[in-house]
Amino acid sequence: MADILLHVERPSGWADSVHVHVWDGEPGGFASQWPGLPMEPVGAGWYRIRLRGVSSIRLVFNDGCGRQTADQYRDSDGWLDAGGVWSSVEPKGFGAVEHPVARPAPPPVLAPSGFGELRPIEERCDFREETIYFLLTARFNDSDPSNNFFCRDRIQFDSTGHPVDPHWRGDFKGLIQRLDYIRDLGFSAIWITPPVENRSGLDYHGYHAYDWTRIDPRLESPDATYQDLIDAAHAKGIKIIQDVVINHSCQYGIRGKVHIDHLPIKYYVPAGSEPGRVDHGPYQGSLGNYAWPNRDDIDNPVAPDWYRERHARDPDGVEPLVDPKTGETLPKPGYDPGRFFGIDPGSLDPDWYHQEGFICGGDWESAYPLQHKHIAGDCIDLAVERQNLKDYIIGAVSRYLDMGVDALRIDTVKHIERDTLLEYVDAWKAHKPGLFVFGENLVKGYGWGDLGGGDNGPSEIRPWWYTRLGTDPRDPLSGGNSGFPQLDFGLFSTFRDTVSKGTYAGTGQVLGMDWIYGDVTQLVTFLQNHDVGPDNDFKYRFKGDQWMAAAAYNLIWTLRGIPCLYYGEEIEFMKGAPQDVEGERDTLHQTGRAYFGDHLTDARIAETQSHPLYRHIQRLNLIRRAIPALQKAPVTRLAEWGDGMSFVRDHSDGASYAVVGLAIGSDQHIQVDGVRAGLYRDAVSGNEIASDGELSFSVSANSAGIYVLDGPGKVGEDGVYLR
Repeated sequence: MADILLHVERPSGWADSVHVHVWDGEPGGFASQWPGLPMEPVGAGWYRIRLRGVSSIRLVFNDGCGRQTADQYRDSDGWLDAGGVWSSVEPKGFGAVEHPVARPAPPPVLAPSGFGELRPIEERCDFREETIYFLLTARFNDSDPSNNFFCRDRIQFDSTGHPVDPHWRGDFKGLIQRLDYIRDLGFSAIWITPPVENRSGLDYHGYHAYDWTRIDPRLESPDATYQDLIDAAHAKGIKIIQDVVINHSCQYGIRGKVHIDHLPIKYYVPAGSEPGRVDHGPYQGSLGNYAWPNRDDIDNPVAPDWYRERHARDPDGVEPLVDPKTGETLPKPGYDPGRFFGIDPGSLDPDWYHQEGFICGGDWESAYPLQHKHIAGDCIDLAVERQNLKDYIIGAVSRYLDMGVDALRIDTVKHIERDTLLEYVDAWKAHKPGLFVFGENLVKGYGWGDLGGGDNGPSEIRPWWYTRLGTDPRDPLSGGNSGFPQLDFGLFSTFRDTVSKGTYAGTGQVLGMDWIYGDVTQLVTFLQNHDVGPDNDFKYRFKGDQWMAAAAYNLIWTLRGIPCLYYGEEIEFMKGAPQDVEGERDTLHQTGRAYFGDHLTDARIAETQSHPLYRHIQRLNLIRRAIPALQKAPVTRLAEWGDGMSFVRDHSDGASYAVVGLAIGSDQHIQVDGVRAGLYRDAVSGNEIASDGELSFSVSANSAGIYVLDGPGKVGEDGVYLR
């Protein structure tokens, strides 16, 4: 069967990544997902692609950033020039750029430390060029004490009994104030926790949404709104990734849409107490919202009349109130706490919520209960398949895209059936062409599902399944790329037994399954986050030695995927602490979610920025930014032997080509055969090697050798580890 070979000349003003979106391919109706298939650069502004097994096809060329040609049709090979004119014969002089001669070798370059160069955001349409700094906005940096707020749960008190460390402490104003810190560290994108309005006894992190259409006022200031944050970040060349929860709401419903039956919290009186006697830090006299004059939590206009009438009066919760469900009169000490805080799944509105109860036991590894039951009492499972829910959440988030949000991270992916979730993802991509969306599908293992590897859960709830479009849980290749990459929990899960023990042994096993993902180069890689770390049972911030962390970052920054760092890792912040509260009396200052801003004060920031890991990550970001192969290429020629690893990153058939050698724990000698011939320069040491197909070099313990064919030479300055 014939192929069609297409060439296109990139028009002026287009990004340097060109795609072709195809449909109605004959025979068989072959089609692609937007923005289509990546084209190979062949020099002088021309790109090419061979469409195999088709005799005719409709297509449009685009740069993934909103610029595209008119619709086209081809039934033979052709060349489309920048003016939009097709030719069936090779343009004059074209062959001279098809296989260009080797460029003269530039002298080694020592890139500056600090900010480095960030291309304008509008030119960075491929998110693989970015690296991500992930932070909990309310715990990062406080610059407006007037919007600080204590949640009802886990309040920290000092020795005199005064409440300290408000849960809602950091804010947009504080984040804007330290954008230069994040940029100096070398990151070009910031992932923030969900900023929409929340309601819960412990909602500082943003994952208990109450109103998707409004930004939580505990994050904003009159001179630092969400729009101000987006604009300030963009002015510094930094992208904003907004975290989005689709799966669940808080336990109080959705403002203006649906109410969940509860009694007003200001009428709750613990057993053995009496009205007005509650003393829980700022919650004195009533557990109602201490910052609102009416001492109530919920202002939902679709709540029953009797509830809304009480919202505007009786802040002390002493006026008699008859519970319409039981007929008992409140306030009444010890009255059923479930009427204030609990959920009866069977009474939920089926237009908005599932009614199948709460997840327990084996439900966590079974698709139907995982996707139809409630995670917890303050995470109530939404009926995401219903059109009213789709319209509401898609519309709300589209507004933030219009404000300038650059990418989305989707929470609790495995709790939503894949094809339903892709309706949301694809709608946002259609609303904002070129949008990058990735998901969180937490698994403490390789996550191969029905493919084996000791997995006790099916493929339908595993990360790879959501990156594909097929229907065979034992064959990832039964469907193409869904365009919805995931956080790389498979690689993360190896770290407990590899870098946490000072070895790379076993990493090759999980990398050998890279083929199962739709596009493995778009996975988001990490060492830890707000939920998990690679030690013991995954509950704790990384507790290994500093050199182990450095070796882990060397791997993450040179491997396929988009690196992501959790706030504070750059100084071993809260090393070994539990990621979240564990015991009943634990408070946030004892966890990995502790307040970070103390390290960002004018008096301490120089100390923070001098930490060896800060300098290490800063340089890794500089190196990755300088070498396209480290950003976009798959991994080939992989070898792993415990104390070391080596692999090749080949982008666009040699357009950018790097040979990587890593050493952990001890010095290593690296030898890689079958590489391209030519002159290589090490981005770490500046060493040069002329190769005729074999590359042999040494790497210091916990450092890396990044030999780039016709590369820039040394990038950045030597540190404790990269040297």
